[in-house]
Amino acid sequence: MVTLQRSLLVLLTCFLACSEPNANTFLHDSATDATPWSHDSFDDAEDKFTFAIFSDLNGGERQRVFEVAVEQLSLLRPELILSVGDLIEGGTEDEPQLAKEWDSFDERAAQVVAPVFRVGGNHDLTNEVMREVWKTRYGTRYYHFIYKDVLFLALDSEDYTPRRMREIYEARDTALSVGAEDPERAQEMEYYQMPERMTGEIGPEQAGYFVDVLDDYPDVRWTLLFMHKPVWQNEDEPDFAAIEAALSNRPYTLFNGHLHTYSHTVRNSRDYIMLGTTGGSQSSSSEMSFDHVTLVTMTANGPSIANVRLDGILDKTGHIPAGGDTLCFQASAC
Repeated sequence: MVTLQRSLLVLLTCFLACSEPNANTFLHDSATDATPWSHDSFDDAEDKFTFAIFSDLNGGERQRVFEVAVEQLSLLRPELILSVGDLIEGGTEDEPQLAKEWDSFDERAAQVVAPVFRVGGNHDLTNEVMREVWKTRYGTRYYHFIYKDVLFLALDSEDYTPRRMREIYEARDTALSVGAEDPERAQEMEYYQMPERMTGEIGPEQAGYFVDVLDDYPDVRWTLLFMHKPVWQNEDEPDFAAIEAALSNRPYTLFNGHLHTYSHTVRNSRDYIMLGTTGGSQSSSSEMSFDHVTLVTMTANGPSIANVRLDGILDKTGHIPAGGDTLCFQASAC
């Protein structure tokens, strides 16, 4: 009799639920107003989605860290994944070497279930040869797309004229050669005095492209920017200023990398977030220099942003995947 009563109750519950939205999402056999759950308003809005961001691999990639991140991203299951540059060591005009490095990155990134969107950094785009390699393999250096009414902007912070790019590349190459023997002397050389080394540049053509994109999509629910260098820190950079002006009347969030140290800044009443590393070199004197991925869940009220350290993402066995238990993910703590 009890079994029959329970079966009839389940059928009645299903019958009543079928007249309501998402009828088959939550079924139960409670017949009273008192329930062991707090409420049944599930956080399952149709327009909600989660994406991930990983930061600098390079500037001295530490072995196996990105492989750990790849497995962890597959465990977290974001719908898509963004980067903020320095995906290879680069900094060379040797095309076979560049092909080898890009093949290595692509093979590892392909292990993640979600698509990975590339954004170039100074290690990826430091000379004309590297630009051409990028163009051949991946097409445009800057682009946009829309996903579930959210506008994504991927910027190129290495957008110099060919002449200026050559000057920066040669100064960088000289400084790195000297630095291998005498790091203190290298710090006094021309490259380390160049403002572009820290903040990058957006060219007028790229700025015009993004101003037009923003004009074409004025009503998206949020806009997200991804770049490598913090161009926004250069108050004398007119072309990014034009993009910021075009953004001024809409909600947006900006993410960048490059300095290998995490920080959060409120600028123009918006969040400007500088990510740490996902395998790149770290400062042993900074507690904000650590390996992590960023999970962003888009909601009706904007992005919910969570930074998840690689040393805190464990698999079902209670261990860091890919043998990560033996690695150091924060130089200042190791």
